[in-house]
Amino acid sequence: KLMNDESVYLERILKATNRMIEMVGQLLTFSIVGRDNKLTEVDCGTLLEEVQSDLASAIVKSAAVLKVGNLPTIMGYPTELRLLFQNLISNAIKFRKSNSPPEIIISACQQNGYWKFSVEDNGIGISKENFDKIFKPFNRLHSNEEYEGMGIGLSHCEKIMKLHGGFIEVESEPAAGSTFCFWIPIQVENKQTAKLQYHSR
Repeated sequence: KLMNDESVYLERILKATNRMIEMVGQLLTFSIVGRDNKLTEVDCGTLLEEVQSDLASAIVKSAAVLKVGNLPTIMGYPTELRLLFQNLISNAIKFRKSNSPPEIIISACQQNGYWKFSVEDNGIGISKENFDKIFKPFNRLHSNEEYEGMGIGLSHCEKIMKLHGGFIEVESEPAAGSTFCFWIPIQVENKQTAKLQYHSR
């Protein structure tokens, strides 16, 4: 019995250590978003192909179906935009329903001086009272036993949108999937002068 107890304690210590390592890594990523980068042309279609390649294992394992529309070439920060799409697609795969594979639709259009991007999924959804909470660092809606993660991915996304002078929001209902929409100004300013902007909607 003593050996069994020791094994349980060691397993708990190992899990806690791994969570701490992941948290430090996430905080480091959060702290360096936008540093020493320059605006450049970003082909979002090509970027999505690269993101899908990066997430190939998770896509295959979950039997996820991604439908990507015609995406524009924009002025932006490529590393940060890649992280944003990775986070949104990873979340759509993670928070899927147990009885159906993930379906993810990614599209873009021009709207009121912005490029509006949408990432729509058929997952478990989010209740309205939690819309603001999900963008706060480490503010998780589920236990680690239900869904692994640090609860900082959407905070990254919001910070990346502020860097571009844009913003991000979610439309969702429990059990009805979620649509994350983010707006990037068609004329993105340099990060030193970019400010969070809102349009009437």
